[in-house]
Amino acid sequence: MPVPALFAGRLSLPVIVSPMFIVSGPDLVVGSCKAGLVGTFPALNQRTTEGYADWLDEIAGRLAPTDAPYGVNLIVHGSNKRLMPDLQVTVAKKVPLVITSLGAVKDVVDAVHSYGGLVFHDVINRRHAEKAAEAGVDGIIAVSAGAGGHAGTMSPFALISEIRQVFSGTILAAGAISTGAHVLAARAMGADLAYMGTRFIATQESRASAGFKDMIVGSKAADIFYTSAISGVNANFLRPSIVAAGHDPDNLPAHGKMDMEGEAKAWKDIWSAGQGVGSIDDVPTVAELAARLKAEYEAAKAGL
Repeated sequence: MPVPALFAGRLSLPVIVSPMFIVSGPDLVVGSCKAGLVGTFPALNQRTTEGYADWLDEIAGRLAPTDAPYGVNLIVHGSNKRLMPDLQVTVAKKVPLVITSLGAVKDVVDAVHSYGGLVFHDVINRRHAEKAAEAGVDGIIAVSAGAGGHAGTMSPFALISEIRQVFSGTILAAGAISTGAHVLAARAMGADLAYMGTRFIATQESRASAGFKDMIVGSKAADIFYTSAISGVNANFLRPSIVAAGHDPDNLPAHGKMDMEGEAKAWKDIWSAGQGVGSIDDVPTVAELAARLKAEYEAAKAGL
């Protein structure tokens, strides 16, 4: 199964720490990369394109050539007015990995390929995977049932198998992956890499508030609520955070069209997470978590 040459000899585990809205920043990215995991963040976590460029400079300056590579997430959607300015900065800074969401556009892929960068695209079904493959992406992220953020409803066994039928590149498994054993299981079912988000919200380097981290630690899978009413796109949220924001999860008004300005406000007050929260019971450093994941991975492999 294909893992990009960019990652060769630089990963302690086949894991990408996903770009999480509000949560991911330079400390989480750098901590991940230094622990041998691919660290990423959404460009929109910085309020301006200039601020985004500053973060890229900071991250690049804190990493050594032997550390794992880093990446950024670009929202390829009509409501994201910063896409083109942010893409220009991405190309100028030669960001190693770009993760695209809500649209697989060949021009964006070609721009990243122009300097040798990689493009991974997240999908929730076969049709989206076929479009991503046509756009020339290097990797496809299978966002399965139970994933944090914008998520699908398909079993990872079904989704990864169908993607492999139409795509020969790198495939990543996303959805409720919280332990090293889960990473091994993702590999066993046919994924090249695991895509982990929620587990890293509850780390010391995360930009999540203390209340958010506490809610992650205290929640179970039953506390995850799947709805399009928050941002206009189906996503998983922590039910207790919806209640704390003064809403009834079972009687949310319908949301109109998605817009990135409204998205930022919505996700600040109502917190997203995946069903893997039930496996999380502490808030370690990224280095401590990475070491634990590796030990769990090796123990699970030996146990088989």
